[in-house]
Amino acid sequence: MLSIVFSEISESWQAVKLNKKTEDFVVHFGEMGSRWGFNRTVGQMLALLVIHPEPLNADDMAEALHVSRGNVSMGLKELQSWRLVRVQRVAGDRKDYFTTAGSLWDMAQTVFEERRKREIEPTLTILRSSLLEEPETDQERYAHQQMSELLSLLEQLTNWAQQLNQLSPAQLQGLLKLGSGVSKVLELKDRIQGSAKSE
Repeated sequence: MLSIVFSEISESWQAVKLNKKTEDFVVHFGEMGSRWGFNRTVGQMLALLVIHPEPLNADDMAEALHVSRGNVSMGLKELQSWRLVRVQRVAGDRKDYFTTAGSLWDMAQTVFEERRKREIEPTLTILRSSLLEEPETDQERYAHQQMSELLSLLEQLTNWAQQLNQLSPAQLQGLLKLGSGVSKVLELKDRIQGSAKSE
């Protein structure tokens, strides 16, 4: 997605200054990003774009994060492949400027969906393919049963996650606020079902 900003570049765009707290956040986000499927620099770049009020160009990011311009360019391609950033044009400037693609909730949903495509779908494909052949030995039957259970679990989780991903940010927030209330409702349901069976 490309948009054009008809405004002059402010001085704050020229040099990104991070105080100690924001620098700590960016560094930490980079470390966490490596656990979520990004490399450290890509995680730091995303954090920088999240906390900065104005779009940034590659030079701004390279200077703020003390990394090479080439590293930033590769990181931006990665973020674009994850659909987490978008390009903005600034009138009178030939450089590309980048900003986050939507709200934090939008990005969380995008990451979840991208990870499902990249990690869960290939696993489902392999499991379904493996289960096409009938087992012949006890060991194969045991492996077949375990893979079948895993496939069922992943399919249920995937279906649930896809339903969640169709909810609006406001609906998701409402669901999360239920918190322990969900487990209490399930406990009540189990009690009612238990009482019905005993009668």
